[in-house]
Amino acid sequence: MLELIDCTKKYGNKTALNALSVTFETGVYGLLGANGAGKSTMLNLITDNLPRTSGQILYNGKDILSLGRSYRKRVGYTPQLQGMYDDFTARDFLHYIGALKGMKRRECRKQTEQFLDIVCLSDSAHRKVGSFSGGMRQRVLLAAAMLDEPEILILDEPTAGLDPTQRIRLRDYIASVAAERTVLLATHVIGDIETISKKVLLLYRGTLCRFAPAEELLRETEELLAKRQQLPEHPLSLEDVYLFHAQEQLTES
Repeated sequence: MLELIDCTKKYGNKTALNALSVTFETGVYGLLGANGAGKSTMLNLITDNLPRTSGQILYNGKDILSLGRSYRKRVGYTPQLQGMYDDFTARDFLHYIGALKGMKRRECRKQTEQFLDIVCLSDSAHRKVGSFSGGMRQRVLLAAAMLDEPEILILDEPTAGLDPTQRIRLRDYIASVAAERTVLLATHVIGDIETISKKVLLLYRGTLCRFAPAEELLRETEELLAKRQQLPEHPLSLEDVYLFHAQEQLTES
């Protein structure tokens, strides 16, 4: 169980995340929010890449700061920004990441080939990542995050640069492994989370709007819009739900 309790992150006078409290168990959790909503800040706090201004983050009841390296070994993270060693081949990069994670060589090599296949890079595994497109680099980072099968998998825009077939394949894989781990998936692609997420977290300007199953969010929003006689002509989507709650937050502020 991963718990955020009153987590706040400030940069000077700007509040990037405001007293966020939320609990994640096993399953896929979708994170929705426009640029600047606080998604990446939240993920960087969970991975301990950023210090919090206040609040607690607990993993199985213990603060992640006290767990230190033992916690970080349980976390796989695909960042939105792509920092890599451009002279490494994709395969060598994964071997390097596996070594950093303390994996045994044989298991690392086995998983490297497995995850290269899942992210559709087996045919390019011998190429240097410096020659890769942005989407291909993102897929290498995703494969690296999945190495050693972490208990917490944090994915920031993991399907960027993927075509529809590759996106579906990756989405199916994420759904298949989520029964035994916590997966946090931040994305602009609503379809990535609409069918596989246990709950959806809506962030707006660092504030939590809603945290509930997708079908519940859709039903609640449809009922509210119907009462206001503001139902759109097309079937309601999670994007409509987010825009509705963002507008509500804007009106309240």
